[in-house]
Amino acid sequence: MRYSVKIGEQTFSVEIEDLDARPILVDVDGERMEVWLEEEPALTAHPVIAEKPRPVEKNNVPHPSAPQPQTGVAQGAVTAPIPGVIVEVKTSVGQSVNRGDELCVLEAMKMKNSIKAVRAGVISRVNIQAGDQVGHGQVLMEFAD
Repeated sequence: MRYSVKIGEQTFSVEIEDLDARPILVDVDGERMEVWLEEEPALTAHPVIAEKPRPVEKNNVPHPSAPQPQTGVAQGAVTAPIPGVIVEVKTSVGQSVNRGDELCVLEAMKMKNSIKAVRAGVISRVNIQAGDQVGHGQVLMEFAD
């Protein structure tokens, strides 16, 4: 399934593979990532259906204190693929990582996203800590060249 998602002034091309697979493989603007959904309890009662749907008001104005994506990002930088909150940082400065190692966990829209290394190397800088709110494209950490 291919979608075009607009957040603020930015439009993202999102392709989702099999929704029944775990993890769900998602491609956002050419960057492939795994998405693990949190398990939800099974419904024990029938859902209630409203008689008349209500329109949803959209407010596309970003919060003034929301982090903004950075421009001129270094080649060895790991950036946030989507805005969210850092739940856990799993690496530290000086740590050697392999391609596919989990670097941190970013929560967005109640979904935890594992941010993984796209290459092997040594982490030279970590710009985040658990609880930080990050914006799309914000540099999370950097590899040593």
